[in-house]
Amino acid sequence: MNPTLLLGTRKGFIAYRLHHNHWKVENLSFEGVPVSIAYADDRSGTWWAALDHGHWGVKLHRSKDRGINWEEVAAPAYPEGEEIKDGIKATTSYIWSIANGGKSFPSRLWLGTDPGGLFVSGDAGSNFQLVKSLWDHPSRKQHWMGGGRDQPGIHSIVVDPRDEAHVYIGISCAGVFETADSGKTWNVRNKGLRADFLPDPSSDIGHDPHILVAAPTDPDTLWQQNHCGIFRSTDGAINWQDISQPEGPARFGFALAVADDNPDQAWVCPANSDTTRTAIKGALCICRTDDGGKSWRNLRNGLPQQDCFDIVYRHALASSGDAVAFGSTTGNLFFSPDRGESWQTINNYLPMVYSVQFSK
Repeated sequence: MNPTLLLGTRKGFIAYRLHHNHWKVENLSFEGVPVSIAYADDRSGTWWAALDHGHWGVKLHRSKDRGINWEEVAAPAYPEGEEIKDGIKATTSYIWSIANGGKSFPSRLWLGTDPGGLFVSGDAGSNFQLVKSLWDHPSRKQHWMGGGRDQPGIHSIVVDPRDEAHVYIGISCAGVFETADSGKTWNVRNKGLRADFLPDPSSDIGHDPHILVAAPTDPDTLWQQNHCGIFRSTDGAINWQDISQPEGPARFGFALAVADDNPDQAWVCPANSDTTRTAIKGALCICRTDDGGKSWRNLRNGLPQQDCFDIVYRHALASSGDAVAFGSTTGNLFFSPDRGESWQTINNYLPMVYSVQFSK
């Protein structure tokens, strides 16, 4: 298990460190400022904080000494003349995802934004360029749309460790797109998904994945928690299968994590529905499958089971070895040392948690 937890919260960047079996705060930075993503690039040890200032807008900072000092770098910016729709200027309103380019591209960093632009850096984040091939995709202006936000957003970037020119992205709302050539060309990968909110639920474009992840030990096995259920692919996203529980809680939600040693084991954080977005029947639970979604277990030991309104945002659930951790919208942070069989409370008094990541 990696012994550091990085949190992006409504009121700052928080790093916890496991010390003698107790989690202690190692760093608090940007206190009072929303941090949409707290991210560690474990290739270099660099920490990243994407800020969402209410007044100053989007900012991007990095630290090479575990948060002791921070350096502001230029946030990704859309080139002059780019438009979301005809007549609507494109400007960066939110940084929603960060992913490193892998060992083959040691200075590459990918970054996803609202309004639906993917950016890439070839100099470790000092400069970012819009990936025009995706931005100019013929489906974007007509068929991409906002989900939880007003405009489309790229919230998931999955880099294939076997071939790091091979990348998947998740867009809300558009679906899953794949490149095999570092972003020169793109394929749509939504076959088998369902978009109940569209006139044609099986439409090629317009799906709403909430999070997209790949199994570390089998990158051809991909999972997504979708607005319309939980879906899994075992053939590199060419086909998707609905693995939701027809009657159980493992259906609607935002977050999903896959075990780093078992492509068939995954966790989700179910919510009541897309209309209420609260804990189911006032009780918080994590659902785990050990067989690729054929069956699900409800894990509740140590979690609040009454008067609970918590849900978990898409980036706020993470696993590392036997450890699982998640943070909630009401500022609760929970940790399990045994893959969810039992839960411990790290803190009940945090700001709203946007992201959780295990790191070195």
